[in-house]
Amino acid sequence: MTSTKSVAFRLNELLVEAGVEPLGGETASFEAYLSLFIRWNERVNLSSFRSEEELVPRHFIESIAVARMLPEGIASLLDFGSGGGLPGIPIALCRPEIAVTLAESRIKKAAFLEEAVRILEIQAQVWAKRAETLREVFDCVTLRAVDKMPKAIAAALRLVVPNGWLALMTTDADAARLQAAAGAAFRWAEPMRLPGSESRLLALGRKVSSAI
Repeated sequence: MTSTKSVAFRLNELLVEAGVEPLGGETASFEAYLSLFIRWNERVNLSSFRSEEELVPRHFIESIAVARMLPEGIASLLDFGSGGGLPGIPIALCRPEIAVTLAESRIKKAAFLEEAVRILEIQAQVWAKRAETLREVFDCVTLRAVDKMPKAIAAALRLVVPNGWLALMTTDADAARLQAAAGAAFRWAEPMRLPGSESRLLALGRKVSSAI
């Protein structure tokens, strides 16, 4: 994947193979995001994966799939511990009706997110502090590979509106433990398999209206 054309082709090829709706008008934005991600990754360590061949199937295709899997009717979303903007930025690109907040307390990663939002001109804002310090609530909160996941989930509970969604990108081995960390506040749908993996999945929980 050495040219802009080949990146676009490979993204959609992998999406079609996975049974996920391919990209349309947002293709150029994904190309720009991938290019920016790779440049910053050399000095900020956004991901342990360095090449397009590694990043596209694992990070980008998974995040695009999550964007497609999220329920309709979500108007606001918090990407808790956003890191390099995955899955928050792909969600903002694929679902422009959703106002995305990217919460990232590490200064260099937050600076990357600010630059990505500026270049991509997406409907997103960066919260350059710990997500727990936010005072607003969201229709959906996503968590993906954040440090101390059970603790992060416990902190995220109050950030979800009643009848809102908690979206966990996790694995078969960890799903039950992480769902349990949410306690009785959420009702979980059947997990959905993420493309390109036999073990990675999206667990969607809906907050019961009476939960705090």
